[in-house]
Amino acid sequence: QVQLEESGGGLVQAGGSLRLSCAASGRTFSGFAMGWFRQAPGKEREFVARINWNGDRPYYSDSVKGRFTISRDSGKNTIYLQMNSLEPGDTAVYYCAADMAPWRVGDSSLPSRYNYWGQGTQVTVSS
Repeated sequence: QVQLEESGGGLVQAGGSLRLSCAASGRTFSGFAMGWFRQAPGKEREFVARINWNGDRPYYSDSVKGRFTISRDSGKNTIYLQMNSLEPGDTAVYYCAADMAPWRVGDSSLPSRYNYWGQGTQVTVSS
């Protein structure tokens, strides 16, 4: 059974940094793509970043580009989201997700694209 577990969330002041981790277990994730999403209260789940399991082709939503960095440690089956210059608008529950068929044509920023999800970790940015 595939499991994804996020950690690293918390409360931080605007301008601060956090690093989120997502530990994957249950099967080999070679060939998968991994993504980070977030969901603020009353809003839809929003794409943040994505990376292939071999670490190439990272890309970001416009709202976080230049501030957030997605990376992976395949030896640890873990992906990370380094978040710098945090803003109150970044406040949300952050989720990691696995796309087991990244070769499919289509919009890879859609939540429906992803097969497995973690439980989420809360990030709160105070002004």
